[in-house]
Amino acid sequence: MIEKRSKQALLERLLKDGEVSRAIVFSRTKHGADKIVRKLRTAGIDGVAIHGNKNQNQRTRALDAFRSGRTRVLVATDVAARGIDVDDITHVFNFDLPNEPEAYVHRIGRTARAGASGEAIAFCAAEEREHLQAIERLIRQRIRVLTTPGDLPKPTPPQSQGQPQRQSQGQPQGRPARRNGG
Repeated sequence: MIEKRSKQALLERLLKDGEVSRAIVFSRTKHGADKIVRKLRTAGIDGVAIHGNKNQNQRTRALDAFRSGRTRVLVATDVAARGIDVDDITHVFNFDLPNEPEAYVHRIGRTARAGASGEAIAFCAAEEREHLQAIERLIRQRIRVLTTPGDLPKPTPPQSQGQPQRQSQGQPQGRPARRNGG
């Protein structure tokens, strides 16, 4: 759970972690994908975007750079990511939760190619909580909620809608969104 305005800072922090060797970052929009890449570059993190507004040559160059390891971060929209078959993806970051819960399953499956394992991390802002609940219903499990790092703004409490909301007290809840195998 994170404030929308803090997502970029958290992404940059996580991408600087030595365990992230090849990552796909999913954005809900084309404009959002380009914005994420611009901010990553400003922070000294090389990344490329792939989405429907890129021409075929641009998409091919971006995928080639990602496959070859010249860049370790690919920022993509769901439509552009269809058919991407790249091995050894260690992390999938859901910068924006998808509107359709099935897209989440396709996204996190990118880390489980050919029996490999990886980690999927979703950033959930207050306005995305309904998307998170829809994903949990689809996969029939709760996604582990982690505490927002101390130096980032804490998420605002949800508005009461007749449903109790869970809060993380520093203890993980549910199972992590981790994929092992196919």
